[in-house]
Amino acid sequence: MAHLGEGGAPREGRAGQPVDPLGGRASDLLGRRRMLTPGLLVVVAASLLGGLAPNAGVLVAARALQGVGFAFAAPAALSLIAVTFAEGPARARALGVFSTVAGLGITLGLILGGLLTALSWRLVFFVNVPIGLAAVLLAHRHLPETERHPGRPDLPGALASTAGTTALVYGLIHASSAGWAAPATVTALLPGAVLLAAFVLVQARSARPLVPLRLLARRDRSGAYAVFLLLFAATGGTYFLLSLYVQDGLGLSPLAAGPAFLPLAAAQFTAARSAPKLIPRYGARPLAVTGAALLLASSLWLATTGPGSGYWGGLFGPLLLLGAGLGLGFVPLNATVLSGLAPAETGAASGLLQAVQQVGLSLGVAVLVTVYGRAVHGSAHPARAELAHGLATAVTAAAAFSALAVLIGLLARTRPAPPT
Repeated sequence: MAHLGEGGAPREGRAGQPVDPLGGRASDLLGRRRMLTPGLLVVVAASLLGGLAPNAGVLVAARALQGVGFAFAAPAALSLIAVTFAEGPARARALGVFSTVAGLGITLGLILGGLLTALSWRLVFFVNVPIGLAAVLLAHRHLPETERHPGRPDLPGALASTAGTTALVYGLIHASSAGWAAPATVTALLPGAVLLAAFVLVQARSARPLVPLRLLARRDRSGAYAVFLLLFAATGGTYFLLSLYVQDGLGLSPLAAGPAFLPLAAAQFTAARSAPKLIPRYGARPLAVTGAALLLASSLWLATTGPGSGYWGGLFGPLLLLGAGLGLGFVPLNATVLSGLAPAETGAASGLLQAVQQVGLSLGVAVLVTVYGRAVHGSAHPARAELAHGLATAVTAAAAFSALAVLIGLLARTRPAPPT
């Protein structure tokens, strides 16, 4: 598990996994299953390499290779749902299952991480190998291949998006440990922003763009992307700090810390299973706003954490709200992103979504950890009162992210799609 170094910043071996839109567009051009299974095999190989890593350099390289695999597998999986299930109740149910599995994967990682690391940190990598191989086998047996759409990949756009996203994510991660003014942070964030701006210009002029800018022409879809970024920023930083607090603040061992997140998993599972049934009745936008509001309520509750706050009085309720908000919000947001798309554009839309989520996670960790470090006054070994104060202060940033997500969700009314 991560621990704190000087200034209260995290000192850990966490490597970013930047995801860019290239993998999503490749699934449009070459076929979804053709991108899903090789991507999964790359993840399996990278996980095996990480588990056997003899030094930190090989470990970081393995993590980067995992990111490459996920960059192709994740958008292919989501776009497969879009082209397999017709828009409406059937797709909503499929997205409910997808969001449930994806969300529980993150949450179960918190729960099982303590058990695995208590035995050996290498198991965190090795556990991916049988799961990934089973997924590849099931994909070959049960997933039909989708049609190819002729075209050539936008090489300038791919280079700009990959380099820009990688630099931006690296800068955000580095900011959480070294500070926003550190030379390495600045020299990563500035070029990253310039490269992403260049990427937008290239897409606007390209005859075959990697990410057609018309995907953002509908206010509800562009709003869904923005809400996704903000909610991942809120939850990414909160997850990270809670994983520290349950051990350092509440004194739980890594093995006991995992089950502490079971209420989050249960609430998320229940809400995600209910969301597809609620979308036809209430609409996607109100449901997404409600999910963001539940995350806001969770952050505001955590902001009351004090030295006397125990697990049942201080964390149990916020964890339930956090899980319910994630489960209720992500299904309608996914449905909105994929709504009204031609089959040839679902991969591009899914790839952009994965990139937005990864940037949101990195942004949330960077901002919340920075606020946390300042709140604990740079103590390398803060007492419980300081830890509680740091958590309560930092989650106000998560509350700000969620509040902005609520506001954008309220304003992102549906407009008719432009003609294609």
